[in-house]
Amino acid sequence: MAKKSKYTRRRAIKCEIVERSAKNPGYCKYDITIAELDGTVHTQPAYGKDMQDALSRLMNTERTVKIEKKIEKNPFIFFVVWLALMAVPVIWHGDITYTPWFILYMFVSFSTIFLVAGLWQSYLEKGRN
Repeated sequence: MAKKSKYTRRRAIKCEIVERSAKNPGYCKYDITIAELDGTVHTQPAYGKDMQDALSRLMNTERTVKIEKKIEKNPFIFFVVWLALMAVPVIWHGDITYTPWFILYMFVSFSTIFLVAGLWQSYLEKGRN
């Protein structure tokens, strides 16, 4: 039986370096022991240049997984974001839907979405063996 935690947030109670990365010089693997609010304790691996970087990457990964689950449950959110992105130039500039600027805007906006998603994923994957 897990005991109730006295804290109101999750805590990293132990963090130790496991090994240096062979593929990515300067990065290390850390084992982070986390105490949950319900009192359970578990260990997760994290990768980073130092301990603070590894903790921030772990938090970003958990945040990304949480957002991915929400989008998988409700793909309508992605559709609403896409509609909002397409509506911005029409709202700002009036009727530009039949001009080359609108096509350019659509190309740049989609390219930016995929570029940001790719950079975010490469940031999360950096340092892993």
